[in-house]
Amino acid sequence: MSTAVDDDLWSAVGDPTRRRILDLLLTGGNGTATSLSEQLPVTRQAIAKHLGVLDRVGLVHASPAGRERRYRVDEAQLARAVAQLSSVGATWDARLRRIKRIAETIQRGEDQ
Repeated sequence: MSTAVDDDLWSAVGDPTRRRILDLLLTGGNGTATSLSEQLPVTRQAIAKHLGVLDRVGLVHASPAGRERRYRVDEAQLARAVAQLSSVGATWDARLRRIKRIAETIQRGEDQ
C-alpha cells in the first residue's frame, strides 16, 4: 500500500453519525452543534462530542460564532482520507484477483 492508513482517522469516520455530520457540513459549507442537531435525531451535546472527535483527527475545524463554534470540513484532510480509502481498496482488489487466479488454477487441476 502506498498511502499509510491513519487508524484514528478511520475510527472517527467509522461512526455513521459522524459520516452524516460530514455530509451535512459538506452540503451546507459549515454548521454549529445546534444547527446540525436540528437536522439529525441526536442531541446537541452528542453532536458536540462527535464534532470534537472529527476535530481531533483534523477532518473539521472550528471558529468562534457568538456563543457557539462554527465547524467546516478540512478539504485537505478529507482528500487524504479519500486517498487512503482508494489505496486500501486497490490493495484488496489486487488480493482478490490473486485469490481468484489461485482458485481458477485449483479448479483447472481438479477438472483434469
